[in-house]
Amino acid sequence: MTFLSLQVLIGVFICSWSVKGSSQPQARVFLTFNELQETKTAQFYALSHHPLDYRILVMDEDQDRIYIGSKDHILSLNINNISQEPLSIFWPASTTKVDECKMAGKDPTHGCGNFVRVIQTFNRTHLYVCGSGAFSPVCAYFNRGRRSEEQVFKIDSKCESGKGRCSFNPNVNTVSVMINEELFSGMYIDFMGTDAAIFRSLTRRNAVRTDQHNSKWLSEPIFVDAHLIPDGTDPNDAKVYFFFKEKLTDNSGSTKQINSMIARICPNDTGGQRSLVNKWTTYLKARLVCSVMDDDGTETYFDELEDVFLLETDNPRTTLIYGVFTTSSSVFKGSAVCVYHLSDIQRVFNGPFAHKEGPNHQLIPYQGRIPYPRPGTCPGGAFTPNIRTTKEFPDDVVTFIRNHPLMFNPIYPIHKRPLIIRTGTDYKYTKIAVDRVSAADGRYHVLFLGTDQGTVQKVVVLPNNSSTSGELILEELEMFKNNAPITTMAISSKKQQLYVSSDEGVTQVSLHRCHIYGTACADCCLARDPYCAWDGNSCSRFYPTGKR
Repeated sequence: MTFLSLQVLIGVFICSWSVKGSSQPQARVFLTFNELQETKTAQFYALSHHPLDYRILVMDEDQDRIYIGSKDHILSLNINNISQEPLSIFWPASTTKVDECKMAGKDPTHGCGNFVRVIQTFNRTHLYVCGSGAFSPVCAYFNRGRRSEEQVFKIDSKCESGKGRCSFNPNVNTVSVMINEELFSGMYIDFMGTDAAIFRSLTRRNAVRTDQHNSKWLSEPIFVDAHLIPDGTDPNDAKVYFFFKEKLTDNSGSTKQINSMIARICPNDTGGQRSLVNKWTTYLKARLVCSVMDDDGTETYFDELEDVFLLETDNPRTTLIYGVFTTSSSVFKGSAVCVYHLSDIQRVFNGPFAHKEGPNHQLIPYQGRIPYPRPGTCPGGAFTPNIRTTKEFPDDVVTFIRNHPLMFNPIYPIHKRPLIIRTGTDYKYTKIAVDRVSAADGRYHVLFLGTDQGTVQKVVVLPNNSSTSGELILEELEMFKNNAPITTMAISSKKQQLYVSSDEGVTQVSLHRCHIYGTACADCCLARDPYCAWDGNSCSRFYPTGKR
């Protein structure tokens, strides 16, 4: 009997939704790193045998390249096979900066290097890249050529300061998005790591940021991700959404609780005329809730957002946002996946603002007059066609935003409960990627969930007639030899490949391995893998256009 047939588990496991004492589903197939390589469906690439903190930062399907940032290196890998034609640039911090970093008492291995944390597509030929620069952030333009076959990859400019574009500390997340050659970043702007900001830089206009040291706006945030998302048909109404978690003091003013948040700003915001000069005048935020209700009515929160994935559709309003959450509870450990409708998120931002009132500073819905245009509206959009710039906003709009950035209602997931819950496991989910699959019996969402144990679980959500659904772990794959926690993931539905990074390197793996389920028709059908179907001879890739 081969190792593959030994690994196949009989039966279909459906998740129990109860937090306490739930029996956790097991993967139908578990493959170790070496077994995965034997299937010929995976490739691994690393620059050296030493851990280098790899992060997948840009996937360019047009040029067939994937761009990776690591310690002192930027990599350009072939999207079809990451171990073929790898291009790398050595980009260390200066010796002076490394010495200063060590003198300041920073970690020589995990701090005093140039950890690349920003790679953004600047134009058709160039990338904009930033690194931590041994606690002195630096940025530069990189030429990647016009076509992949040119094999061009080189630094094309002098280094410039990365302050306001990349965090000083490589262990503090930096998130960014490039829009029309302007960089929007969520990071810490100072050496000490006390001044968090959402910042627009690299701009021909004025630089704009969040209100400094204002805990109503940002309170010790840990940034998770950022995306530009349309809002209606007018492009001027599109918003940049920032996903993060922050520490907020409770009503007693003593205990700090971690809350997951979504904030948004208008990319064409140029700040106020008299108040909030060079500060956002459209900044709003709302709490993101992922929780489960126990039988006794108590709500248990998965309060720490770890990763998000946008599953886009033709209609932006039906975009789904998948979030991976963990819990900071001392009572139980666990992780969960919650799914949000973009329309629900927009409804909360169009709802009541939060207002603090009374001796205990309780949050209540703001009952007073809302100034016009409504705070958070973009200039030049569908609702403000006659206002060209935020500098034309009336003073009462700007004052309102400064004092009321928080929405009163929280954002709840679809059906007000998690899609997937894991408690009592020896792993936690860290990353997520989602693929939409047309199978023989309908359309499915397949989730690829990275763990802190270096594995990826392939999970299919099984639709039910009721508002609950089951889920099945089809595979669990060891991506790295040393169980290094997964740091980033990217998916290409077009190439049918998943790309996964850790400190150890980068692994590319096919989204399906139909042959591992067995050689019989029953094995293939029982697997319930939407990528696979029985073709009369073997378990093979299902194509909706093919005859089965």
